[in-house]
Amino acid sequence: MGPEPAAVLQLLALTGALALAYLPLGDHMARVYSSPTHLRAEKWTYKAIGADPDARMTWPAYLRAVLAFSAVGVLLLYLLQRLQGVLPGSLGFSAVGPAQSFNTAVSFVTNTNWQSYYGEQTMGHVVQTAGLAVQNFVSAAVGMAVAVALVRGFARSRTGELGNFWVDLVRGTLRILVPLAAVAAVVLVARGVIQNFSGIHEVGQFDGGSQQWNGGAVASQEAIKELGTNGGGYFNANSAHPFENPTPFTNLFEVFLILVIPFSLTRTFGVMVGSVRQGYAILATMVTIWLGFTALMMWTEFTHHGPALQAAGGAMEGKEVRFGVGGSSIFAVATTLTSTGAVDSFHSSFTGLGGGIALLGMMLGEIAPGGTGSGLYGMLVLAVIAVFIAGLMVGRTPEYLGKKIGGREMKLAACYILVTPALVLVFTAASMALPTPPHSMLNSGAHGFSEVLYAFTSAANNNGSAFAGLNANTDWFNTMTGLAMLLGRFLPMVFVLALAGSLAGQQPVPVTAGTLRTEKPLFTGLLVSAVLIITGLTYFPALALGPLAEGLAS
Repeated sequence: MGPEPAAVLQLLALTGALALAYLPLGDHMARVYSSPTHLRAEKWTYKAIGADPDARMTWPAYLRAVLAFSAVGVLLLYLLQRLQGVLPGSLGFSAVGPAQSFNTAVSFVTNTNWQSYYGEQTMGHVVQTAGLAVQNFVSAAVGMAVAVALVRGFARSRTGELGNFWVDLVRGTLRILVPLAAVAAVVLVARGVIQNFSGIHEVGQFDGGSQQWNGGAVASQEAIKELGTNGGGYFNANSAHPFENPTPFTNLFEVFLILVIPFSLTRTFGVMVGSVRQGYAILATMVTIWLGFTALMMWTEFTHHGPALQAAGGAMEGKEVRFGVGGSSIFAVATTLTSTGAVDSFHSSFTGLGGGIALLGMMLGEIAPGGTGSGLYGMLVLAVIAVFIAGLMVGRTPEYLGKKIGGREMKLAACYILVTPALVLVFTAASMALPTPPHSMLNSGAHGFSEVLYAFTSAANNNGSAFAGLNANTDWFNTMTGLAMLLGRFLPMVFVLALAGSLAGQQPVPVTAGTLRTEKPLFTGLLVSAVLIITGLTYFPALALGPLAEGLAS
């Protein structure tokens, strides 16, 4: 079988597996966030952290809880890294430097998992498991909690209450992420991913020296890294490393883990607002974009010029032969259309247009299906904008799910979609204009610009992947990408929760003959168009200077 048919079969198998998981997982998550009872382990957790699970929070209280919890997470993870030299299980590694500790702490707490270090040469077992892996769980749970708060804003009326952040956080962790990650880790171990706490040891003798590797609890961290759309790996090669991703099966399974919760959350949304067809409309939008991007990526990577690329069966530079062009393309699209950032190939080695597709996937806001939680609330904000556009076309006050979209709601939605592009473009412009940051670029010209643009797009969108040619372990990039990650994570949450509070306080509007039917294919098409046009108009000049210029010149 040729590589192209094999890639199509992989995509069909992945789509089938996601379809099978959609209903049970989506319904389970709806029950988790709607249940009136607390499990015993949850009660112990509430008592330990001093939270009142029966308190109801307005959006400012919910936001304060999100920010306070995240701030404590940044501080604790920073201290763990700074104290690594005196911790047990450090594997002899010294304390991580201040700038890199700040960058890494922010990275994992914001669900970005950007890594400006070599994992196997920098972090010991305690920091990896007690620090980074813990944040892989709770940062994903925070994103899901904010998404559920927005869903409650649509579902509730004449109240300012959005639920309880601490309940949503604990339930998302204990009832959803931990059980799924445990099962996934067992599957990965069974298929060859390592899981141990061994130290550094030699794995072979070579001319002029030897090679050394350290072990680690890789399978368990790999499971939540993908399931929570995190992305940070034990090893510098990330999911291209055979200890993390040894076979084509594990490669496709990890893509499944990346996509399963974000896609299934659309079912949760439909159940919680009382109309599963609304969930299907959002799902159809996400699937249309995801399949379109995957097809484009495969086309750019399989369609190539020159005898060397033709003989290799595709653009194989930077790709693992055990995954090939097809598996690498599917993984690259999944990881950049979500906030995962895990990579099984070097995106910098993709064709010029292929790298541009990966960039554009992040620039969309990672909403197809997006990050764990963040993808759903990002798409719902864009749905609000699409409804407003439709209302302008027919001269009618826009409504979505029985809620009027007025001036306040549109201002919040507009701020949401503008803040991330502003961060990306301002930080990229500063890095290109100042004399020192460009020294970190391995390449010059359009590809070098793409390296910097990709870095800040990844950071501000909380993705975490990178073009390999940029040396990001400098004071400038550690600090600036850290700020981009913080602002890119929490400023949008401010607008999302404020929007949720505004919607929850409204009285429902009755459906009339003039109401836009947002569960119909027409609205799905409108929403897809709104996503692509808004993103294209925002980022097109920057894309023209980088990947488009490179692709057209090759």
